Amino acid sequence: MITGFLHLGGLRTALYNYIFAKKHQGTFILRVEDTDQNRVVPGAAEGIEDMLDWAGIPPDESPRRGGSFGPYQQSQRLDLYRRASDVLLESGAAYRCFCTPQRLELLKKEALRSQQTPRYDNRCRDLTPAEVSEKVARGLGWVVRFRLERGVQPFQDLVYGWSRHEVADVEGDPVILKGDGFPTYHLANVVDDHYMGISHVLRGTEWLTSTSKHLLLYKAFGWDPPQFGHLPLLLNKDGGKLSKRQGDIFVESFARDGFLPEALLDIVTNCGSGFAEKQMGRTLEELILQFEIGRVTTHSALLDLESLPEFNRIHLTRHIENEGLRQELIRELRSLVEHVYGDQQVDQEVLEKEYMERVLLLRKGHISLLKNLVSSDYSYLWVRPSVSREQLQTISAEVDEIGKLVLGLMMRQAAGLTMEELNRDLRSLQKQTKETKYSSMMQLLRLALSGRQHGPSVAEMMVTLGPQEVCGRIHKALSS
Repeated sequence: MITGFLHLGGLRTALYNYIFAKKHQGTFILRVEDTDQNRVVPGAAEGIEDMLDWAGIPPDESPRRGGSFGPYQQSQRLDLYRRASDVLLESGAAYRCFCTPQRLELLKKEALRSQQTPRYDNRCRDLTPAEVSEKVARGLGWVVRFRLERGVQPFQDLVYGWSRHEVADVEGDPVILKGDGFPTYHLANVVDDHYMGISHVLRGTEWLTSTSKHLLLYKAFGWDPPQFGHLPLLLNKDGGKLSKRQGDIFVESFARDGFLPEALLDIVTNCGSGFAEKQMGRTLEELILQFEIGRVTTHSALLDLESLPEFNRIHLTRHIENEGLRQELIRELRSLVEHVYGDQQVDQEVLEKEYMERVLLLRKGHISLLKNLVSSDYSYLWVRPSVSREQLQTISAEVDEIGKLVLGLMMRQAAGLTMEELNRDLRSLQKQTKETKYSSMMQLLRLALSGRQHGPSVAEMMVTLGPQEVCGRIHKALSS
Protein backbone atom coordinates (compact mmCIF):
# COMPACT_ATOMS: atom_id res chain seq x y z
CA MET A 1 0.00 0.00 0.00
CA ILE A 2 1.45 3.36 -1.03
CA THR A 3 0.55 5.40 2.05
CA GLY A 4 3.83 7.25 2.40
CA PHE A 5 7.31 7.63 1.09
CA LEU A 6 9.93 4.89 0.72
CA HIS A 7 11.59 3.90 3.99
CA LEU A 8 14.48 1.52 4.60
CA GLY A 9 12.22 -1.51 5.10
CA GLY A 10 10.51 -0.84 1.78
CA LEU A 11 13.85 -0.29 0.08
CA ARG A 12 15.11 -3.66 1.32
CA THR A 13 11.96 -5.45 0.09
CA ALA A 14 12.28 -3.77 -3.32
CA LEU A 15 16.00 -4.60 -3.45
CA TYR A 16 15.46 -8.30 -2.72
CA ASN A 17 12.79 -8.46 -5.42
CA TYR A 18 15.10 -6.65 -7.84
CA ILE A 19 18.13 -8.86 -7.28
CA PHE A 20 15.98 -12.02 -7.31
CA ALA A 21 14.47 -10.97 -10.65
CA LYS A 22 17.85 -10.08 -12.17
CA LYS A 23 19.43 -13.26 -10.82
CA HIS A 24 16.84 -15.33 -12.70
CA GLN A 25 16.55 -13.09 -15.80
CA GLY A 26 13.08 -12.04 -14.67
CA THR A 27 11.10 -8.79 -14.62
CA PHE A 28 10.90 -6.48 -11.60
CA ILE A 29 7.43 -4.90 -11.38
CA LEU A 30 6.36 -1.91 -9.29
CA ARG A 31 2.62 -1.83 -8.64
CA VAL A 32 1.03 1.08 -6.81
CA GLU A 33 -1.42 -0.18 -4.20
CA ASP A 34 -3.59 2.85 -3.54
CA THR A 35 -6.93 1.18 -2.77
CA ASP A 36 -7.22 2.78 0.70
CA GLN A 37 -7.91 6.28 -0.52
CA ASN A 38 -8.04 7.73 3.01
CA ARG A 39 -4.40 6.86 3.60
CA VAL A 40 -2.88 7.76 0.25
CA VAL A 41 -0.24 10.50 0.48
CA PRO A 42 -0.20 12.80 -2.58
CA GLY A 43 3.05 12.45 -4.50
CA ALA A 44 4.15 9.34 -2.59
CA ALA A 45 3.88 6.96 -5.56
CA GLU A 46 6.01 9.25 -7.72
CA GLY A 47 8.43 9.70 -4.83
CA ILE A 48 8.87 5.96 -4.40
CA GLU A 49 9.69 5.49 -8.08
CA ASP A 50 12.09 8.46 -7.89
CA MET A 51 13.90 6.82 -4.98
CA LEU A 52 14.10 3.42 -6.69
CA ASP A 53 15.66 5.16 -9.69
CA TRP A 54 18.08 6.99 -7.37
CA ALA A 55 18.99 3.71 -5.66
CA GLY A 56 19.86 2.13 -8.99
CA ILE A 57 17.11 -0.50 -8.82
CA PRO A 58 14.49 0.86 -11.24
CA PRO A 59 11.46 -1.31 -12.00
CA ASP A 60 11.14 -2.83 -15.47
CA GLU A 61 7.39 -2.16 -15.44
CA SER A 62 5.65 0.55 -13.41
CA PRO A 63 3.11 3.38 -13.63
CA ARG A 64 5.84 5.65 -15.05
CA ARG A 65 7.44 3.14 -17.41
CA GLY A 66 4.33 1.28 -18.44
CA GLY A 67 4.38 -2.33 -19.61
CA SER A 68 2.30 -5.10 -21.12
CA PHE A 69 0.02 -5.58 -18.10
CA GLY A 70 -0.94 -2.06 -17.11
CA PRO A 71 -2.28 0.03 -15.70
CA TYR A 72 0.06 -0.43 -12.73
CA GLN A 73 -1.98 1.67 -10.33
CA GLN A 74 -4.74 -0.25 -8.57
CA SER A 75 -7.12 2.72 -8.42
CA GLN A 76 -7.19 2.53 -12.24
CA ARG A 77 -8.14 -1.19 -12.26
CA LEU A 78 -11.42 -1.01 -10.32
CA ASP A 79 -13.52 -2.57 -13.07
CA LEU A 80 -11.28 -5.64 -13.07
CA TYR A 81 -11.73 -6.12 -9.32
CA ARG A 82 -15.49 -5.62 -9.58
CA ARG A 83 -15.75 -8.33 -12.24
CA ALA A 84 -13.61 -10.66 -10.15
CA SER A 85 -15.85 -9.99 -7.15
CA ASP A 86 -18.93 -10.80 -9.27
CA VAL A 87 -17.38 -14.15 -10.21
CA LEU A 88 -17.01 -15.05 -6.54
CA LEU A 89 -20.55 -13.85 -5.75
CA GLU A 90 -22.00 -16.01 -8.53
CA SER A 91 -20.09 -19.09 -7.39
CA GLY A 92 -21.10 -18.62 -3.76
CA ALA A 93 -17.47 -18.13 -2.64
CA ALA A 94 -18.36 -14.58 -1.59
CA TYR A 95 -21.47 -12.79 -0.32
CA ARG A 96 -22.86 -9.31 0.25
CA CYS A 97 -22.65 -8.03 3.81
CA PHE A 98 -25.04 -5.30 4.96
CA CYS A 99 -23.71 -4.82 8.50
CA THR A 100 -23.36 -1.16 9.36
CA PRO A 101 -20.12 0.40 10.64
CA GLN A 102 -21.92 0.99 13.95
CA ARG A 103 -22.67 -2.73 14.37
CA LEU A 104 -19.11 -3.68 13.47
CA GLU A 105 -17.78 -1.20 16.02
CA LEU A 106 -20.02 -2.68 18.73
CA LEU A 107 -18.72 -6.16 17.87
CA LYS A 108 -15.17 -4.89 18.22
CA LYS A 109 -15.83 -3.20 21.59
CA GLU A 110 -17.56 -6.30 22.95
CA ALA A 111 -14.64 -8.53 21.92
CA LEU A 112 -12.12 -6.21 23.53
CA ARG A 113 -14.23 -6.01 26.70
CA SER A 114 -14.14 -9.81 26.84
CA GLN A 115 -10.39 -9.75 26.16
CA GLN A 116 -10.86 -11.53 22.84
CA THR A 117 -9.47 -10.75 19.39
CA PRO A 118 -12.08 -8.76 17.42
CA ARG A 119 -13.53 -10.67 14.48
CA TYR A 120 -16.59 -10.45 12.28
CA ASP A 121 -19.31 -12.91 13.34
CA ASN A 122 -20.26 -13.81 9.73
CA ARG A 123 -23.85 -12.69 10.35
CA CYS A 124 -24.64 -12.07 6.67
CA ARG A 125 -23.06 -15.29 5.42
CA ASP A 126 -26.33 -17.24 5.33
CA LEU A 127 -28.68 -14.61 3.95
CA THR A 128 -30.98 -16.09 1.30
CA PRO A 129 -31.03 -14.67 -2.23
CA ALA A 130 -34.45 -13.19 -1.47
CA GLU A 131 -33.17 -11.45 1.66
CA VAL A 132 -30.21 -10.06 -0.25
CA SER A 133 -32.44 -8.77 -3.05
CA GLU A 134 -34.78 -7.12 -0.54
CA LYS A 135 -31.93 -5.29 1.23
CA VAL A 136 -30.46 -4.16 -2.08
CA ALA A 137 -33.87 -2.91 -3.18
CA ARG A 138 -34.12 -0.86 0.03
CA GLY A 139 -30.86 0.83 -0.91
CA LEU A 140 -28.87 -0.50 2.03
CA GLY A 141 -25.11 -0.18 1.74
CA TRP A 142 -23.10 -3.37 1.33
CA VAL A 143 -19.60 -4.78 0.99
CA VAL A 144 -18.45 -8.10 -0.43
CA ARG A 145 -16.95 -10.63 1.97
CA PHE A 146 -15.02 -13.77 1.04
CA ARG A 147 -16.28 -17.01 2.57
CA LEU A 148 -13.41 -18.55 4.53
CA GLU A 149 -13.44 -22.33 4.64
CA ARG A 150 -11.59 -24.77 6.86
CA GLY A 151 -9.10 -27.22 5.40
CA VAL A 152 -6.40 -24.84 4.21
CA GLN A 153 -3.67 -26.59 2.29
CA PRO A 154 -0.09 -26.07 3.51
CA PHE A 155 2.23 -24.13 1.22
CA GLN A 156 6.00 -24.02 0.94
CA ASP A 157 7.31 -20.54 1.60
CA LEU A 158 10.67 -19.74 -0.03
CA VAL A 159 11.99 -18.52 3.35
CA TYR A 160 9.88 -20.09 6.12
CA GLY A 161 9.40 -23.50 4.54
CA TRP A 162 6.11 -25.36 4.94
CA SER A 163 3.46 -23.15 6.47
CA ARG A 164 -0.27 -23.33 7.13
CA HIS A 165 -2.70 -21.06 8.97
CA GLU A 166 -6.29 -22.15 9.56
CA VAL A 167 -7.63 -18.62 9.15
CA ALA A 168 -11.30 -19.60 9.43
CA ASP A 169 -10.69 -20.58 13.08
CA VAL A 170 -9.33 -17.18 14.09
CA GLU A 171 -10.85 -14.66 11.68
CA GLY A 172 -14.24 -13.67 10.41
CA ASP A 173 -14.90 -13.58 6.69
CA PRO A 174 -12.77 -10.73 5.29
CA VAL A 175 -14.03 -7.83 3.20
CA ILE A 176 -12.68 -8.05 -0.37
CA LEU A 177 -14.68 -5.25 -2.00
CA LYS A 178 -15.59 -2.13 -0.03
CA GLY A 179 -18.67 0.00 -0.28
CA ASP A 180 -16.84 2.62 -2.31
CA GLY A 181 -16.04 0.06 -5.01
CA PHE A 182 -12.39 -0.22 -4.06
CA PRO A 183 -10.95 -3.67 -3.29
CA THR A 184 -8.99 -4.56 -0.19
CA TYR A 185 -5.38 -5.77 -0.40
CA HIS A 186 -6.49 -9.40 -0.36
CA LEU A 187 -8.57 -9.27 -3.54
CA ALA A 188 -6.53 -6.69 -5.46
CA ASN A 189 -3.22 -8.47 -5.09
CA VAL A 190 -4.57 -11.91 -5.94
CA VAL A 191 -6.30 -10.55 -9.05
CA ASP A 192 -3.29 -8.47 -10.13
CA ASP A 193 -0.76 -11.23 -9.53
CA HIS A 194 -2.84 -13.52 -11.74
CA TYR A 195 -3.48 -11.13 -14.60
CA MET A 196 0.07 -9.76 -14.56
CA GLY A 197 1.55 -13.24 -14.70
CA ILE A 198 3.50 -12.86 -11.44
CA SER A 199 5.62 -15.94 -10.74
CA HIS A 200 7.30 -14.96 -7.43
CA VAL A 201 6.32 -12.60 -4.62
CA LEU A 202 8.84 -11.49 -1.99
CA ARG A 203 7.16 -9.44 0.73
CA GLY A 204 7.37 -8.68 4.44
CA THR A 205 6.80 -11.40 7.01
CA GLU A 206 3.73 -9.55 8.32
CA TRP A 207 1.83 -11.05 5.35
CA LEU A 208 2.79 -14.64 6.12
CA THR A 209 -0.36 -15.46 8.11
CA SER A 210 -2.56 -13.90 5.39
CA THR A 211 -1.08 -16.08 2.67
CA SER A 212 -3.37 -19.03 3.49
CA LYS A 213 -6.29 -16.65 3.02
CA HIS A 214 -4.91 -15.58 -0.35
CA LEU A 215 -4.44 -19.21 -1.39
CA LEU A 216 -8.12 -19.82 -0.63
CA LEU A 217 -8.92 -16.96 -3.00
CA TYR A 218 -6.72 -18.48 -5.71
CA LYS A 219 -8.52 -21.79 -5.21
CA ALA A 220 -11.94 -20.10 -5.45
CA PHE A 221 -10.94 -18.52 -8.75
CA GLY A 222 -9.38 -21.74 -10.03
CA TRP A 223 -6.01 -20.03 -10.53
CA ASP A 224 -2.47 -21.23 -9.84
CA PRO A 225 -0.76 -19.04 -7.21
CA PRO A 226 2.76 -17.64 -7.50
CA GLN A 227 5.52 -18.75 -5.17
CA PHE A 228 5.74 -16.70 -1.99
CA GLY A 229 8.77 -15.74 0.05
CA HIS A 230 8.34 -13.73 3.23
CA LEU A 231 11.27 -11.60 4.34
CA PRO A 232 12.02 -11.25 8.07
CA LEU A 233 11.62 -7.88 9.73
CA LEU A 234 14.20 -5.11 9.50
CA LEU A 235 14.70 -3.82 13.06
CA ASN A 236 16.86 -1.35 14.94
CA LYS A 237 20.12 -2.76 16.28
CA ASP A 238 18.49 -3.10 19.73
CA GLY A 239 15.66 -5.18 18.26
CA GLY A 240 13.12 -2.35 18.28
CA LYS A 241 10.86 -1.60 15.35
CA LEU A 242 11.96 0.96 12.77
CA SER A 243 9.51 3.80 13.20
CA LYS A 244 8.25 5.72 10.17
CA ARG A 245 7.81 8.65 12.53
CA GLN A 246 11.59 8.93 12.67
CA GLY A 247 12.33 11.04 9.62
CA ASP A 248 15.78 9.51 9.33
CA ILE A 249 14.53 6.13 8.09
CA PHE A 250 13.15 7.50 4.84
CA VAL A 251 15.35 6.93 1.82
CA GLU A 252 14.82 10.50 0.64
CA SER A 253 16.38 11.87 3.84
CA PHE A 254 19.50 9.73 3.32
CA ALA A 255 19.78 10.95 -0.27
CA ARG A 256 19.35 14.53 0.90
CA ASP A 257 22.07 14.05 3.53
CA GLY A 258 24.53 12.97 0.84
CA PHE A 259 24.69 9.22 1.36
CA LEU A 260 25.37 7.16 -1.74
CA PRO A 261 22.71 4.68 -2.88
CA GLU A 262 25.31 1.88 -2.96
CA ALA A 263 25.93 2.40 0.77
CA LEU A 264 22.24 2.01 1.62
CA LEU A 265 21.89 -1.12 -0.51
CA ASP A 266 25.05 -2.49 1.09
CA ILE A 267 24.01 -1.92 4.69
CA VAL A 268 20.44 -3.27 4.40
CA THR A 269 21.75 -6.51 2.85
CA ASN A 270 24.80 -6.79 5.10
CA CYS A 271 22.65 -6.76 8.24
CA GLY A 272 20.35 -9.47 6.91
CA SER A 273 20.79 -12.75 5.09
CA GLY A 274 20.61 -14.28 1.63
CA PHE A 275 24.36 -14.24 1.00
CA ALA A 276 27.17 -16.66 1.76
CA GLU A 277 28.86 -14.24 4.15
CA LYS A 278 28.67 -10.73 5.53
CA GLN A 279 30.91 -8.40 3.59
CA MET A 280 31.10 -4.63 3.49
CA GLY A 281 31.53 -2.83 0.19
CA ARG A 282 29.49 -5.07 -2.12
CA THR A 283 28.29 -3.54 -5.37
CA LEU A 284 24.85 -4.19 -6.81
CA GLU A 285 26.39 -6.55 -9.38
CA GLU A 286 28.04 -8.52 -6.57
CA LEU A 287 24.77 -8.65 -4.63
CA ILE A 288 22.98 -10.12 -7.65
CA LEU A 289 25.76 -12.64 -8.22
CA GLN A 290 25.95 -13.80 -4.59
CA PHE A 291 22.26 -13.80 -3.66
CA GLU A 292 20.47 -17.09 -2.99
CA ILE A 293 16.86 -17.05 -1.74
CA GLY A 294 17.54 -20.28 0.14
CA ARG A 295 20.09 -18.45 2.29
CA VAL A 296 17.54 -15.97 3.63
CA THR A 297 16.91 -16.92 7.25
CA THR A 298 13.85 -16.29 9.40
CA HIS A 299 15.84 -14.19 11.89
CA SER A 300 15.09 -10.48 11.96
CA ALA A 301 17.74 -8.25 10.41
CA LEU A 302 19.24 -5.82 12.94
CA LEU A 303 20.20 -2.53 11.32
CA ASP A 304 23.01 -0.47 12.88
CA LEU A 305 22.69 2.94 11.24
CA GLU A 306 25.69 4.21 13.21
CA SER A 307 27.87 2.19 10.83
CA LEU A 308 26.33 3.77 7.71
CA PRO A 309 29.05 6.47 7.44
CA GLU A 310 31.67 3.71 7.25
CA PHE A 311 29.71 1.94 4.50
CA ASN A 312 29.49 5.26 2.69
CA ARG A 313 33.23 5.92 3.11
CA ILE A 314 33.99 2.62 1.35
CA HIS A 315 31.68 3.36 -1.58
CA LEU A 316 32.72 7.03 -1.79
CA THR A 317 36.34 5.88 -2.07
CA ARG A 318 35.32 3.63 -4.95
CA HIS A 319 33.55 6.54 -6.64
CA ILE A 320 36.63 8.75 -6.29
CA GLU A 321 38.85 6.05 -7.80
CA ASN A 322 36.54 5.67 -10.82
CA GLU A 323 37.27 8.27 -13.51
CA GLY A 324 33.67 8.65 -14.68
CA LEU A 325 32.11 8.70 -11.21
CA ARG A 326 34.81 11.12 -10.02
CA GLN A 327 33.68 13.69 -12.59
CA GLU A 328 30.16 13.51 -11.15
CA LEU A 329 31.57 14.06 -7.66
CA ILE A 330 33.51 17.11 -8.90
CA ARG A 331 30.31 18.66 -10.26
CA GLU A 332 28.48 17.93 -7.01
CA LEU A 333 31.35 19.27 -4.90
CA ARG A 334 31.46 22.47 -6.93
CA SER A 335 27.75 23.02 -6.24
CA LEU A 336 28.29 22.38 -2.53
CA VAL A 337 31.18 24.86 -2.36
CA GLU A 338 29.21 27.54 -4.18
CA HIS A 339 26.22 26.96 -1.89
CA VAL A 340 28.16 26.99 1.39
CA TYR A 341 30.86 29.56 0.59
CA GLY A 342 29.17 31.56 -2.16
CA ASP A 343 28.97 34.73 -0.05
CA GLN A 344 32.69 34.64 0.74
CA GLN A 345 35.63 35.48 -1.45
CA VAL A 346 36.11 32.15 -3.14
CA ASP A 347 38.99 32.20 -5.60
CA GLN A 348 37.72 30.90 -8.93
CA GLU A 349 40.78 28.65 -9.23
CA VAL A 350 39.50 26.45 -6.39
CA LEU A 351 36.35 25.77 -8.42
CA GLU A 352 38.32 24.45 -11.35
CA LYS A 353 38.25 20.75 -12.15
CA GLU A 354 41.97 20.15 -11.58
CA TYR A 355 41.95 21.64 -8.07
CA MET A 356 38.81 19.79 -6.97
CA GLU A 357 40.04 16.54 -8.45
CA ARG A 358 43.28 16.89 -6.48
CA VAL A 359 41.36 17.51 -3.25
CA LEU A 360 39.18 14.44 -3.84
CA LEU A 361 42.14 12.19 -4.57
CA LEU A 362 44.08 13.48 -1.55
CA ARG A 363 41.13 13.05 0.84
CA LYS A 364 40.12 9.65 -0.59
CA GLY A 365 39.46 7.25 2.24
CA HIS A 366 39.45 10.03 4.85
CA ILE A 367 35.91 11.37 4.35
CA SER A 368 32.60 9.55 4.82
CA LEU A 369 30.44 12.05 2.96
CA LEU A 370 31.26 14.43 0.14
CA LYS A 371 29.76 17.28 2.17
CA ASN A 372 32.45 16.71 4.81
CA LEU A 373 34.71 18.67 2.47
CA VAL A 374 32.63 21.84 2.89
CA SER A 375 32.50 21.65 6.70
CA SER A 376 34.23 24.36 8.74
CA ASP A 377 37.26 22.09 9.24
CA TYR A 378 37.91 22.21 5.50
CA SER A 379 36.98 25.84 4.84
CA TYR A 380 40.67 26.59 4.13
CA LEU A 381 40.35 24.51 0.96
CA TRP A 382 37.88 26.90 -0.62
CA VAL A 383 38.60 30.31 0.89
CA ARG A 384 42.22 31.18 0.21
CA PRO A 385 43.63 33.25 3.08
CA SER A 386 44.72 36.87 2.78
CA VAL A 387 47.61 36.96 5.23
CA SER A 388 50.34 39.59 5.19
CA ARG A 389 54.03 39.17 5.96
CA GLU A 390 53.51 41.55 8.90
CA GLN A 391 50.93 39.21 10.47
CA LEU A 392 53.32 36.28 10.17
CA GLN A 393 56.20 38.32 11.59
CA THR A 394 54.24 38.89 14.81
CA ILE A 395 54.58 35.15 15.37
CA SER A 396 58.22 34.75 14.30
CA ALA A 397 60.84 37.02 12.84
CA GLU A 398 62.16 34.07 10.83
CA VAL A 399 59.29 34.16 8.34
CA ASP A 400 61.49 34.06 5.25
CA GLU A 401 63.71 31.29 6.58
CA ILE A 402 60.71 29.14 7.57
CA GLY A 403 59.07 29.80 4.21
CA LYS A 404 62.16 28.72 2.28
CA LEU A 405 62.52 25.57 4.40
CA VAL A 406 58.91 24.56 3.81
CA LEU A 407 59.09 25.34 0.07
CA GLY A 408 62.18 23.15 -0.17
CA LEU A 409 60.40 20.39 1.70
CA MET A 410 57.43 20.61 -0.68
CA MET A 411 59.72 20.32 -3.68
CA ARG A 412 61.33 17.21 -2.25
CA GLN A 413 57.96 15.69 -1.29
CA ALA A 414 56.19 16.51 -4.55
CA ALA A 415 55.71 12.82 -5.34
CA GLY A 416 53.37 12.39 -2.38
CA LEU A 417 52.79 13.60 1.16
CA THR A 418 51.89 11.55 4.20
CA MET A 419 50.97 12.90 7.63
CA GLU A 420 53.54 10.73 9.38
CA GLU A 421 56.42 11.85 7.18
CA LEU A 422 55.37 15.48 7.29
CA ASN A 423 55.16 15.58 11.09
CA ARG A 424 58.66 14.15 11.26
CA ASP A 425 60.03 16.48 8.58
CA LEU A 426 58.42 19.58 10.11
CA ARG A 427 60.09 18.86 13.44
CA SER A 428 63.36 18.46 11.59
CA LEU A 429 62.84 21.85 9.87
CA GLN A 430 62.14 23.57 13.17
CA LYS A 431 65.55 22.51 14.44
CA GLN A 432 67.10 24.41 11.52
CA THR A 433 65.61 27.69 12.74
CA LYS A 434 67.52 29.87 15.19
CA GLU A 435 64.94 30.77 17.79
CA THR A 436 61.43 29.76 16.62
CA LYS A 437 59.74 27.18 18.78
CA TYR A 438 57.91 24.27 17.11
CA SER A 439 54.51 25.48 18.37
CA SER A 440 55.16 28.95 16.97
CA MET A 441 56.25 27.55 13.62
CA MET A 442 53.04 25.51 13.45
CA GLN A 443 51.01 28.59 14.35
CA LEU A 444 52.73 30.55 11.59
CA LEU A 445 52.19 27.87 8.96
CA ARG A 446 48.56 27.34 9.94
CA LEU A 447 47.92 31.07 9.56
CA ALA A 448 49.70 31.20 6.20
CA LEU A 449 47.84 28.17 4.85
CA SER A 450 44.36 28.79 6.25
CA GLY A 451 44.19 32.28 7.71
CA ARG A 452 43.00 30.67 10.93
CA GLN A 453 44.46 30.16 14.38
CA HIS A 454 42.63 26.89 14.94
CA GLY A 455 41.67 23.89 12.85
CA PRO A 456 43.23 20.67 11.57
CA SER A 457 46.91 20.00 12.10
CA VAL A 458 49.36 21.68 9.74
CA ALA A 459 50.42 18.29 8.39
CA GLU A 460 46.79 17.38 7.59
CA MET A 461 46.25 20.70 5.83
CA MET A 462 49.40 20.21 3.78
CA VAL A 463 48.40 16.71 2.75
CA THR A 464 44.90 17.87 1.80
CA LEU A 465 46.07 20.93 -0.11
CA GLY A 466 48.90 19.14 -1.86
CA PRO A 467 52.42 20.51 -2.56
CA GLN A 468 51.37 22.81 -5.39
CA GLU A 469 48.73 24.67 -3.38
CA VAL A 470 50.90 24.81 -0.24
CA CYS A 471 53.72 26.45 -2.22
CA GLY A 472 51.32 28.91 -3.83
CA ARG A 473 49.89 30.03 -0.48
CA ILE A 474 53.29 30.42 1.14
CA HIS A 475 54.61 32.42 -1.83
CA LYS A 476 51.55 34.67 -1.62
CA ALA A 477 51.95 35.25 2.12
CA LEU A 478 55.69 36.04 1.81
CA SER A 479 55.10 38.52 -1.00
CA SER A 480 52.16 40.33 0.64
